[in-house]
Amino acid sequence: MTKVGFYIIDTAETDSRLRLALRLSDKAFCRGHRVYLFCYSEAQARELVERLWTFRPSSFLPHSIAPLIPGEQEGQLSEREAPISLGWTQEPGTHNDLLINLRGEIPQFFSRFKRVAELVNQAPQRLQALRDSYRIYRARGYPLEQHNLASV
Repeated sequence: MTKVGFYIIDTAETDSRLRLALRLSDKAFCRGHRVYLFCYSEAQARELVERLWTFRPSSFLPHSIAPLIPGEQEGQLSEREAPISLGWTQEPGTHNDLLINLRGEIPQFFSRFKRVAELVNQAPQRLQALRDSYRIYRARGYPLEQHNLASV
């Protein structure tokens, strides 16, 4: 069963969730996990792509951005995915290890992953999304963890 972790940051800075997503991606990659970053928008995904190139001074985190099929709303990642993939409406291809959710809602495909990381800062809309997601996961019986973090 999917384990869901809520990573709660003690700041309302918009950028804090992106910094945490990078930190979690780096940690997971170093431990051999595959990561799917489910972004709020294409712009957010592209911003994260730029940051993945420079996150570690000594190397970059190998990643791919999910392509959209021309004329369609949803895309499918290729089978030759990088260890870290990013998408905003696309299905996660063959990824099923760690889902880092940067959207405001729970993705329909979350249960195929071993772990889900919900990233929450102290912005009022994020806190409300946390409460809503927490209720849904709990009602469905998923194991929940809470990680309270200092600013990242």
